[in-house]
Amino acid sequence: MIKTIFSSLLLFLMGTPVMAGDIYVAPTGSDTAPGTVSAPLLTPAAAIRMAREWRRLNRQETAGGIRIHLSGGDYRLQRPLFLRPEDSGTPDSPTVICGDDGGKPTVISGGMPLDGWHKGCSDTRIPENVRSRVWVADAPRSGNRIVYCRQLWVNGNKAVRAQQGRYGEMIRMKDFDAASRTITIPTPKEDLSGAGELEMLVHQRWAIAILRVKEMRPLGNGYTQVSFHEPESQLEFEHPWPQPVIDGEKGSSSFCLVNAPQLLDAPGEWYQDYPSGRIYYLPREGEDMTTVEAIVPVMETLASVDGTRERTVHDIQFQNITFAHSAWTRPLYEGLVTLQGGFRMTDAYKLQKSGLPEKASLENQAWIARPEAAVSIRHASGIDFKDCRFVHLGATALDYQLAASRSTVSGCTFSDIGGTGILVGHFPDGGFETHVPFKPLVSSDLCDAITITDNEVSDAANEDWSCVGIAAGYVSNIEISHNEVHHLNYSGICVGWGWTPRESGMRNNRIVANYVHDFARQLYDVGGIYTLSSQPGSEMKNNRIEDLHKAPYATNDRAFYIYFDEATDGYTVTGNWCPKELFGYNQPGKNMLIKGNGPKVDKATKEAAGRLRR
Repeated sequence: MIKTIFSSLLLFLMGTPVMAGDIYVAPTGSDTAPGTVSAPLLTPAAAIRMAREWRRLNRQETAGGIRIHLSGGDYRLQRPLFLRPEDSGTPDSPTVICGDDGGKPTVISGGMPLDGWHKGCSDTRIPENVRSRVWVADAPRSGNRIVYCRQLWVNGNKAVRAQQGRYGEMIRMKDFDAASRTITIPTPKEDLSGAGELEMLVHQRWAIAILRVKEMRPLGNGYTQVSFHEPESQLEFEHPWPQPVIDGEKGSSSFCLVNAPQLLDAPGEWYQDYPSGRIYYLPREGEDMTTVEAIVPVMETLASVDGTRERTVHDIQFQNITFAHSAWTRPLYEGLVTLQGGFRMTDAYKLQKSGLPEKASLENQAWIARPEAAVSIRHASGIDFKDCRFVHLGATALDYQLAASRSTVSGCTFSDIGGTGILVGHFPDGGFETHVPFKPLVSSDLCDAITITDNEVSDAANEDWSCVGIAAGYVSNIEISHNEVHHLNYSGICVGWGWTPRESGMRNNRIVANYVHDFARQLYDVGGIYTLSSQPGSEMKNNRIEDLHKAPYATNDRAFYIYFDEATDGYTVTGNWCPKELFGYNQPGKNMLIKGNGPKVDKATKEAAGRLRR
């Protein structure tokens, strides 16, 4: 009898699915495998599809959640990871995509290796004194196309595109002529007449422009007149804010010429030839080009969490994942003229007669586009990132774009980011004029209840200097707390958009106990913490802000520890430590309470600011 019962129980267990909820992936796996520990899948995309099928079929494995385990190693993507409403979990049964806790880091990469290096080149455009030390490699191909890129990493260090001087060094311009659409500069010592891919990086107050050079015409007096390609030429010379300054309080605006073989003269610099795609690199001391790991990015988007207003994506968590090597190539094809915060203008000009119905004093109009992002989230909730790394990325790292809510970013590090580290909220783009107050017809379109805490953001905005560490546009109930944000070319933490005192739905935002330092390294009109427009019920307290740099090419001294820019209102600002109460104000509202800030804030409050896990 006992034997019969045991046999029946064994047969029952053999026919019952194991309630594991675990899917395993490894760089040595196979997408035809079952996704077990001993027979893992090869790609994260295959694991996401398997989890999606489990949920579609209501399999028992979904009880208590699904956990996708990515073993350590590199997962080089050929297309972005795409998570959609069908991938959604529930609060009791989330989908967790996690990297191994030990061993090698788990890296989701949009890059390709660059190998086949050989020393020396015969390109006579490269300075003769370095030509024998230059190493050359053919760019990889993606599909049936040569990869053209603006980023290169060698042994984990970002290489610098060949330029005048060193990274961050600039030259004052002589003239900026909107009528002829030219900039007059001191004549370069290099002969750049054959530099067909030459670009000019222009410093213009709180933003930059990247202009593709069309013609350089020597004037015979030690100066050269430069004109530019479209569409950036019209944008640069017609938009009034921001624009270069000639003979400002601290001199004229500055520029740097970039991306020509004639400028390849310093270790760590590189140049990609067009149309051959060949890449020239001058190694840094100690780099052995026969063994280095050189990576060029191919993909701009690594992961997209994309729902709709009718069907959102929800309850997905990323843990202990490294997102790396995303590209940013747009300036190669159309230049770049930014308005603020990395948002490029698609059209902009000065009005002949000032005024819009929404803003009588407005004297210009501008339409903008959102920068590219390595990881983006739209129409989603409960999309969390915990203990992740975002590194070596060409533009924005992590972007909660539209209708995102109930999400947390915690314990993450962001470093070597070309654009903004964390971007949250709507910045109306497309056909929506950027100065018109935005208030969505559907209230859930506003990003709401997103918590950004205990993260470190450093060396962001190293390609587009006008980007920031953490930025939020039209948002409500957002909390930015206990983050360390540092080594930035512009502002540290920015909340608000619109330049308007009107009601927009922005409200109840908290900026608390953050440590912001080493900012304003290149641009100005800047704040360690920066706000815009009316945000009722908001607070800014117990932050520590220090090491405000004197941007070397600023044309005035508009740089502040806290900057309440146009129409900021609704904030209670207390207990913020900074070396002195150097705050900026631009038409603040009547509902501001600002007290108890500056160097007299107690030491305990000062030292408690920053990351919780140090």
